[in-house]
Amino acid sequence: MMSADQNGLITKVGPKTPGGALMRHYWQPAALVDELEGDRKVVPVRLLSEDLVLFVSGQDENGAKTYGLLRRDCPHRGADLAYGRVEQGGLRCAFHGWKFDADGNCLDTPAEPIGSRLCANIKQPAYKAVAKSGIIWAWMGQGDAPEFPELDCFAAPDTHVFAFKGLWECNWLQALEVGIDPAHASFLHRFFHDEDTKDAYGKQFRAASAGSDLPMTMVLREYDRPIINVENTEYGLRLIALREIDEERTHVRVTNQVFPHGFAIPLSTEMTITQWHVPVDDNNCYWYAIFVSYTKPVEKEKMRAQRMAMHEGPMYRSRRNKSNEYGFDPREQEEETYTGMGFDINVHDQWAVESLGATQDRTREHLGTSDKGIIAYRRMLREQIKRVQEGETPMMVFDKRTRKSVQGPATMDGIGPTRGWELFWMEVDVRRRRNAPWDVPVPADIAEGTAHIVIQD
Repeated sequence: MMSADQNGLITKVGPKTPGGALMRHYWQPAALVDELEGDRKVVPVRLLSEDLVLFVSGQDENGAKTYGLLRRDCPHRGADLAYGRVEQGGLRCAFHGWKFDADGNCLDTPAEPIGSRLCANIKQPAYKAVAKSGIIWAWMGQGDAPEFPELDCFAAPDTHVFAFKGLWECNWLQALEVGIDPAHASFLHRFFHDEDTKDAYGKQFRAASAGSDLPMTMVLREYDRPIINVENTEYGLRLIALREIDEERTHVRVTNQVFPHGFAIPLSTEMTITQWHVPVDDNNCYWYAIFVSYTKPVEKEKMRAQRMAMHEGPMYRSRRNKSNEYGFDPREQEEETYTGMGFDINVHDQWAVESLGATQDRTREHLGTSDKGIIAYRRMLREQIKRVQEGETPMMVFDKRTRKSVQGPATMDGIGPTRGWELFWMEVDVRRRRNAPWDVPVPADIAEGTAHIVIQD
């Protein structure tokens, strides 16, 4: 358990909070690139408890779109700039026609007398925004923006990545913590039947485990007391969950916490997900996910259609939510799934974290051995908040010289040898990287760990 003050320290993200100061050292996902495609050129954004407006500000020398991100209320009389007009590289307020560029400079106050100098004294708060891997990212910190690390999701070509998002009505921290909890999959995502429906959206654990003919549903259901190893890394945490099948075989699942609020997990032998739980404010968050393929190009239209069928625009709310009890069916809970909430594991996760309340009261929780990843992450989070309070730079902030110091990270999910699993999972990850059609970096620690062996293709 922790005190209310300790809980507030690691959950609040407003501009004047210690946690908010930490978050402003990192690029934050602000919107999907898809949201500003077609006719729509302006979208409202609420991020880190600030109300903003994102708009298409023009094109760069290569013809790619550029973006502006401004405070949402017009500095004239407070009208909503999310309904503004995009005109010749600027955003014009629909109330009196005041116009601003992407840097927040006032370009025009047309209702004022000719020769008025009012514009020269107006500056709208503005943040930098760039598109990368299907997401528009915002830099809300002070000074120069850091470099993006060379994660797989940023290194992959556009043809091999797909991005999506969803709104969860809860604090970002409890949303993140479900993703770094290897034990919950044996219960929350338990299915009582093992048919293979691996191609269906949301049914991540419905295929056979890599390297065997054992259905993942059976492995998770029958081996529900995993040994969990947690390792501190340069990017955050590596979590390894081991489920021993017998003396010869062990199921190995390697996932990662990517600081500050992301994680990287295996989706299949061909694809991984890097996901961020981005604070909208203290009581809401968006998950942003980038799917990375190591084999063939992704089917973006199909993947988007699958997910939009389960979400409602423009807020990207799940169609299964508190208002309809997440589709709960007591007969299904008795006969088919542990939750009775359908076969989409994303809905299971959403129910779990939203059921904790808008912001979980951690003064009442009792953590166990299986929560060691949660415990390690909270310790890391407090340490990095303290670093910022003391004027130091937190982890995972890079410049051009250091941005390649973190790569990957490596993930794996499959059945390996009970003795020798430590090298087995690294071999699987390296083999996937070497066989990929694009240049996939091999993380330094993985390359070092497998340097003395020959990876068979």
